[in-house]
Amino acid sequence: MRALRIIALVLVALLAWLQYRLWFGNGGAREVGALEQQVKRQARDNAGLKQRNDTLAAEVVDLKSGEAAVEERARSELGMIKPGETFYRVVDSEPAATEETKPAEEQ
Repeated sequence: MRALRIIALVLVALLAWLQYRLWFGNGGAREVGALEQQVKRQARDNAGLKQRNDTLAAEVVDLKSGEAAVEERARSELGMIKPGETFYRVVDSEPAATEETKPAEEQ
């Protein structure tokens, strides 16, 4: 009988020690939760940095092949054309009606 009590006491003590290590020891539940939060935070940071890197890589490509970007800007903003091209300007035949040009009945 006494041996059973000693064995039971040893088993309870062993169970208590294992539970303590599970919850509070190295690699326990608290540490795992903290590491999971750290991984999530790092993944968010990495996603932001990847987006920034992709933007910078696109800028580098544009700068390396900058002739096309410069040409597009010169055409749209400055109205420049290449030698041998013909420039056509499309103009509306009727000017848009303004307050001054509307008939008196509509005012």
